[in-house]
Amino acid sequence: MISLKHFYTCSFALLLFVLYTAESASAQAPALRLPRPSQKASVMQTIGVTDVTITYSRPGVKGRTIWGDALPVQTAKGEATLDDQNVRPKGAPIVPWGHVWRAGANEATTFVVTDDVLINGQKLPAGSYSLHTIPTKDEWTIVFNGTANQWGSFNYDPAKDTLRVKARPQWVGENQEWLQYSIPVVTPNTAQVLIRWEKLAVPFTVEVPNVEAVWRGKVDAAIAANPTNEVLPLQVAGAYAGDDKWDEALKWVDQSIKVKETFRNLSAKANYLWAAGRKEEALAAADAAIAKGKADKVDTTNFEKRVANMKTGKM
Repeated sequence: MISLKHFYTCSFALLLFVLYTAESASAQAPALRLPRPSQKASVMQTIGVTDVTITYSRPGVKGRTIWGDALPVQTAKGEATLDDQNVRPKGAPIVPWGHVWRAGANEATTFVVTDDVLINGQKLPAGSYSLHTIPTKDEWTIVFNGTANQWGSFNYDPAKDTLRVKARPQWVGENQEWLQYSIPVVTPNTAQVLIRWEKLAVPFTVEVPNVEAVWRGKVDAAIAANPTNEVLPLQVAGAYAGDDKWDEALKWVDQSIKVKETFRNLSAKANYLWAAGRKEEALAAADAAIAKGKADKVDTTNFEKRVANMKTGKM
């Protein structure tokens, strides 16, 4: 017969086991991914070989007042965010002038750049940042903060700002219901980022001041780490050939040949010489490429047809 004391002891032990098991299961359960009113989005642009990625959440206008002065009942010192107010007073703007705004919804907007860039002419080192703004009717401050992963601007610390730049807002006629970051204008070394919401558009420029120096630095490092790989300099030659820079292309294809002669780099040299107008040299290089291809049992059929056309003047 079980005593009452033994019964209580066993029951208490069972209760502890059930609670521990439930807590352990809860801790191990995967986080649920649920729909949000402000859905996540991202935009990415490559400038040369530098990637710029912006990730944000997209709040909607939903008939609300988006921009304006904070109401007297709203209090925050200086530029401090008003996002952390649990209940927004009736009639208060979503984005009060002069206060830090997460430039999105949910988590703070993130700005990731893989190389050093200029933002509106000011240097921003490669890295991951949270992007905040301090909007006013006539001028915005775009803030790149060193704490990349934070919720909104609630714990924003200006002491950790890496860069602040000024931007000029533009009032437009067409309504943009959902906040949008876009990159509508690009050049070989710049990209214009446009923040667009309601009837306001705010542009700022990301610039890689010397695109070629950036990618050449990466190329040099890759080749130094792989000195016996003839494909790497051949790829660089192809990049220059794509811009019709034949002298540079030939310099790099010769570097590839110096590492190891292949049908691929010899035929590339023939093509580049031909494009550069150096036809006799091109035909000599073509014959060498075909001989190498046959020696290595490479199918040279299409290239031989091309060379035949070169020799008959059909190209």
